[in-house]
Amino acid sequence: MKNHQTQVRVRYSETDQMGVVYHGNYVPYFEIGRVEWLRNKGVSYKSMEESGIGLPIVSMQINYKKSARYDELLTIHTTFKSQSSVKIEFDCAIYNESNELLTTAVFILVFISLKTGRPTAPPDYILELFKTLV
Repeated sequence: MKNHQTQVRVRYSETDQMGVVYHGNYVPYFEIGRVEWLRNKGVSYKSMEESGIGLPIVSMQINYKKSARYDELLTIHTTFKSQSSVKIEFDCAIYNESNELLTTAVFILVFISLKTGRPTAPPDYILELFKTLV
């Protein structure tokens, strides 16, 4: 399945004095979504790193549509969009408890060797996962 959803509750420390989520805190929410997408597919990001593979963001585009607020339960939608030799792309969205769309994003990540810092092919188990998503 290309899609995964996970939830996170907005913590007080993520908001300003008006109880609105600071724009920079959406990036960690989306990261939670991507890590949980992988975990849901049987891939541990921690194990991947321990085997010498990293997956840094090389591009992100975020569109803010409506503010998230303190104590709201947010649902993070993460959707696999595409994969090429060393890149993986995700479409993401965050909804509030009323199912209102708050934020959308597109992320491009690149598989790298943590030893060299250079792009590398995804591990075989990731390539097998990609085959199931097409």
